[in-house]
Amino acid sequence: MAQLTMYSTTWCGYCRRLKLQLDRAGIAYEEIDIERDPEAAKFVESVNGGNQTVPTVRFPDGTALTNPPFAAVVEKLAA
Repeated sequence: MAQLTMYSTTWCGYCRRLKLQLDRAGIAYEEIDIERDPEAAKFVESVNGGNQTVPTVRFPDGTALTNPPFAAVVEKLAA
């Protein structure tokens, strides 16, 4: 089961970079395209002041980071 959820779009370069880094590190994640999932888009808006900013990463504890550097994701997962 995925440890985290990454909200993204198909055209987002920052999303592609973070996915590549997560894949290389063997970190499991569920990816949700906010352009295809209206509920996911609403969640992203709710944690980003009404903006659909991606990547937005949601952690198992319910917290979220917007456009986080890979090191911040690893640090949060280790906590």
